[in-house]
Amino acid sequence: MNRIDQVFKQIKRENRKALIPYIMAGDPDLGSTKDLVLDLESAGADIIELGVPFSDPLADGPTIQRAAERSLQQGTTLRKVLALVKEIRRHTRIPLVLMTYYNPVFRFGIERFAEEAVRAGVDGTIIPDLIPDEADDFIRAAKQHGLDTVFLLAPTSTPDRIRKVTKAATGFIYYVSITGITGSKLSMSSAMKNTLEAVKKSSNKPVAVGFGISNPAEASAAAKLADGVIIGSAIVKMIAQGKSVNSFVKNIRKAI
Repeated sequence: MNRIDQVFKQIKRENRKALIPYIMAGDPDLGSTKDLVLDLESAGADIIELGVPFSDPLADGPTIQRAAERSLQQGTTLRKVLALVKEIRRHTRIPLVLMTYYNPVFRFGIERFAEEAVRAGVDGTIIPDLIPDEADDFIRAAKQHGLDTVFLLAPTSTPDRIRKVTKAATGFIYYVSITGITGSKLSMSSAMKNTLEAVKKSSNKPVAVGFGISNPAEASAAAKLADGVIIGSAIVKMIAQGKSVNSFVKNIRKAI
């Protein structure tokens, strides 16, 4: 059983929900990212998503796009992020999930990426522009090396899409709460509730809700429907402003 599975089993025993903050690796620099991971863990994070900067981040809104630009200007690469994870592993065992796009992984080499990611201490991946229908090679390599593959669902997902994602996903399922980009406003719609109910009927895999959650009240509402809450743009914005994220994350932790 890997670290992500262990976390979700533990929070189920403790009757609570997983808190999954997102930060962009290399923003403002890789050394600060290591410190932020440890700070987020101390504030109550259960799993941490590390963004890998990419020049064309289609799923991301302006806040995370700007963070990716700052990180790329610092010279951050996928290889450097893997080296960072290896360094972080000297200090913590908190599950780390890389959120990246398929182009950097493809150029790195699918098999090589899966092997080196696990060796560095990565627990899972989220690749928004890779759908299960086109992910056979990646899923095969990830499974061989023990790397979780987290796939996305949305309020518009069809029953067929839900079946494909729940079958392909390992670790957890990422439910995109809105039909938009990161940082958009959360809407607790009936479509969201209906889709989450359908996901739960289709699979017993944990579901975490992300996109659009920016405060404790929204996090609390999302946590009532899912097994975990993902919060990214609000944290990335605070980092860009030079603010401490510790108190904010602690308040989210209490809310869920």
